Amino acid sequence: MRTRRHTAHEASEQHGIDLAPMLDFVLNLLIFFIIIAVFVKESGLMVQRPTGEPPPPNADKSIAIQILQNGEVWVDGRVIDAEAVRANVERLHAVNTKAGVLIIADDKAPTGLLVEVIDQTHLAGVYNVTFATGE
Repeated sequence: MRTRRHTAHEASEQHGIDLAPMLDFVLNLLIFFIIIAVFVKESGLMVQRPTGEPPPPNADKSIAIQILQNGEVWVDGRVIDAEAVRANVERLHAVNTKAGVLIIADDKAPTGLLVEVIDQTHLAGVYNVTFATGE
């Protein structure tokens, strides 16, 4: 019986990294992320960007609602409660049906109060809401 000798040439063929398992793993990850990406639903707000055109000269005045840093809500030059925003917006909107709402919020105003004021204006039937920040 003759034994087989190991030569240097055969030994060099054994040194190498088998990439098949790594490629299988990467392919599985790729398939996983493609499938998951289909199920991800991003939520957001619909925003109407300004056109850059100046308003017409007979443009209707907006209903201004100001939210201060201390939590006060001002509508039509007087302080009101956040729950009274709906009634005031309905009253002012009945006078001028084409008017939108301009919410001027201080940069340190409570966010929850801002969201509540927006909800109240939507409940009043006004969806044309514009935002500004006060100093």
